[in-house]
Amino acid sequence: MTTKTILSDDGALSATPTTRELFTGFLSLGLIGFGGVLPLARRMIVEQRRWLDAGQFTEMLGLCQFLPGGNIINLAVAIGMQFRGLAGALAALLGLIAAPSAIVIGLGVAYQHFQHDAQIQHLFAGLAAAASGLLISMALKMLLPLLRKPVPLAIAGLFFLAIALLRLPLLPTMLVLAPLSVLLTWKLPS
Repeated sequence: MTTKTILSDDGALSATPTTRELFTGFLSLGLIGFGGVLPLARRMIVEQRRWLDAGQFTEMLGLCQFLPGGNIINLAVAIGMQFRGLAGALAALLGLIAAPSAIVIGLGVAYQHFQHDAQIQHLFAGLAAAASGLLISMALKMLLPLLRKPVPLAIAGLFFLAIALLRLPLLPTMLVLAPLSVLLTWKLPS
């Protein structure tokens, strides 16, 4: 596989990540990103390691959200596959899920013993608030590349209106708006 470089937002170039870099990058995400790994993934992939620019990340995440399964898992596989083929996809996936799986099993055993403790319940309420803040922060950062593109911005607005405000079911909304977004993006100039 040939090595290529990617131009990041600030103009700095980053070489294509190795299989080991994919594994360790996603391993670090898996270890620090309980409940809110997507905002951390964007920071690592776009801002720190510069594997993708902001627009590429948003487009790839959009595809991964359309696919069945967890968004971050799909994203890890897609990024690994893009840069290093099947070996990269496996490395990124294993890096992402190996350590967190072991930790979650251990925490599940501990939680089973202490779940009725009021302090533990307060701890989880605080963690939920922090995860919500991370998600809102990432959504705002993802919105920035779309501000210059009226069609994707309008589609994102329609999705928000349908899901968040009108509370329409996700699958029918996606079955209508996803093909519409592809058609409009294909037919209209950017």
